[in-house]
Amino acid sequence: MFGIGGGAIMVPALVLWLGLDQKVATGTSLAAQVLPIGLLGAWVYHRSGNLQVNYAVVMVVGLLLGNGVGAVFANQPYVSSELMKKLYGGFLLVLGLRYLVWR
Repeated sequence: MFGIGGGAIMVPALVLWLGLDQKVATGTSLAAQVLPIGLLGAWVYHRSGNLQVNYAVVMVVGLLLGNGVGAVFANQPYVSSELMKKLYGGFLLVLGLRYLVWR
């Protein structure tokens, strides 16, 4: 329902309900979603005519770069799980405000 961004729900659930470390929760969420859910969801949307392949291809380039750089940064020794929680919380707050206030 929320697309691959369902990690915005999954990561906090793994941290708050299961007590996983922030970095472990992020990695676990990525592994659980990328292939099985991403491919199935995209196929269903494509079948229904609700997928713009040309935009998706362009986004792949940005996602590859962004995920690669983000993963390398997040796994540096100087990036603590506490900092990751704060950055993630800020991201979710801005995203939530964007949805609720600025249309």
